[in-house]
Amino acid sequence: MSGPQLIKYLMSNGVMATLNQTVDFDTAALAADHFGFEAESEDAVAEAATGAPASGRRRHPLLDLSGAAPGTLVSRPPVVAVLGHVDHGKTSLLDAIRKTKVASGEAGGITQVIRAHQVERNGRLITFIDTPGHEAFTAMRARGADVTDVAILVVAADDGVMPQTEEAIQHIRAAGVPIVVAMNKIDKDGVNPDRVLQQLADREVVVEAFGGDVPVVRTSAKTGEGIDDLLQSVLDVSDVYVEPKADPNGRAVGTVIDSHLERGRGAIATLVVQNGTLRVGDNLVAGSAFGKVRALVDDTGKRIKEAGPSTPVVVTGLSEVLMAGEIFEVVETERGARSKAEQRGFAEKQRLAQPVRRITLADLAQNISEGEMKSLNLVLKAEANGSLEALRSQVTKIEDPTVKIKVVGEGVGAVSESDVNLAAVTDAIVIGFNVRPDDHARAAAEDQGVDVRYYDVVYQVTDDIEKAVKGMYQPTMIEVTQGRAEVRRVYQVDGKPAIAGSHVLDGRITRNATCRVIRDGKEIAQSRIDALKRFKDDVREVTHGYDCGITLADFSDFHEGDILEAFTMEQQNA
Repeated sequence: MSGPQLIKYLMSNGVMATLNQTVDFDTAALAADHFGFEAESEDAVAEAATGAPASGRRRHPLLDLSGAAPGTLVSRPPVVAVLGHVDHGKTSLLDAIRKTKVASGEAGGITQVIRAHQVERNGRLITFIDTPGHEAFTAMRARGADVTDVAILVVAADDGVMPQTEEAIQHIRAAGVPIVVAMNKIDKDGVNPDRVLQQLADREVVVEAFGGDVPVVRTSAKTGEGIDDLLQSVLDVSDVYVEPKADPNGRAVGTVIDSHLERGRGAIATLVVQNGTLRVGDNLVAGSAFGKVRALVDDTGKRIKEAGPSTPVVVTGLSEVLMAGEIFEVVETERGARSKAEQRGFAEKQRLAQPVRRITLADLAQNISEGEMKSLNLVLKAEANGSLEALRSQVTKIEDPTVKIKVVGEGVGAVSESDVNLAAVTDAIVIGFNVRPDDHARAAAEDQGVDVRYYDVVYQVTDDIEKAVKGMYQPTMIEVTQGRAEVRRVYQVDGKPAIAGSHVLDGRITRNATCRVIRDGKEIAQSRIDALKRFKDDVREVTHGYDCGITLADFSDFHEGDILEAFTMEQQNA
């Protein structure tokens, strides 16, 4: 939904209003329902401001403050993540923000390790966390972490919106956090701010200049221009849309931002306290790790005795390295911390031993038929922009009175780990059109139970989705991957088909299996394995770690670096 669409709808119903005007709740509710949203009354918003999780956001049970006693919650500093394209100055901007509080050399390098810091603006604190990118941002959320209150989207004024910028927008949207745009490198020659604003609007990030609600601050990490205005915008957005609160008197609960081993100090971790107060001597447990807090170090390298809500600290005294995104909590006794960590470790081993339960189109069809499913989320990937536009157009045309189809992410190129993480936190299905996954994406999909489906004909995609929406999807055949091999060398014998000298990367390659040839993430051919050799001997199969020669029945144009993926089709009961 865009601003002009909303105005057009209001005008068609006799309501003459601009984007900056308010309307009564009944009118807003009708408009929201028309565009597939649910309106909340001011009472519900007020309730959410006291600690209830925002709509569409995942929150770990330990971080849910909806049951807090009245009067116990107080305002806390907002926690901000900075996302954007890799070359658009995210790190430089964070360094410029950090310098507003920390003089050069004052922290003794600790700010480069802690990966989280606080700055002050007009007597109020803001906490910044430095994640490696939107992939890590979403991976943390997949583990239940909901640490970010506001997201800063960094866009270079000279380059504009880039593919990674689009991905960052999708991940921020999935997190349900408000956006502040930092239009960086504004000091460079030849910048075109209006073009950047239009590109953002085309991606449904409607800035205030276009009648939307997303503030834009023109910044320069090099000169420091706009840094103060950016901090003020973060505070303003936090006050209007988030109003973060916490109970500083409770036992500390929060999120692990980073963790590693350090010589002489053992396992150390960067934590952000989200509720309660963490103190030296507290018994802490996070996942299968536990420990007594021996020392707390703040973002300036100083030892402190306690850390309240939204405070980033480095903690020592842990039994092992923690996983980023893990939720930590303080328990009463060291024995209790050890017991809880052991229970969680045992539960995690049991979980890993069980097969991952995937959300598939068949599951969605059953849920829809039983009245449980109200939306179908999709992540779309295609080999080219034209194919992606055609796929999106056909998918969004599917209409059903009870099920809303929503594209939560899209992009051009092979299915990546970032796509799988996004699908995991939004309960989406990944649709790959003429593309295949990379190794990291394949592993992440297996680990997180994400259904990644591949097509080469658009109508097959829409046919499957329509059946799922109507609760009639009953697949009878599924693809089972046997193994993958990489072509290391191509042998050509006169008058005979080319032989792909290959190394089996994982699984096994069997003779007579169907094999697809993948080049640069795209499937270029599919054929049956006609011959499989180890040295000069014909063999039935070759397993992981061994070399072999592969000849396909109807394909010979092998290139070094091609991936050969062997699979079979097996029948599955509906």
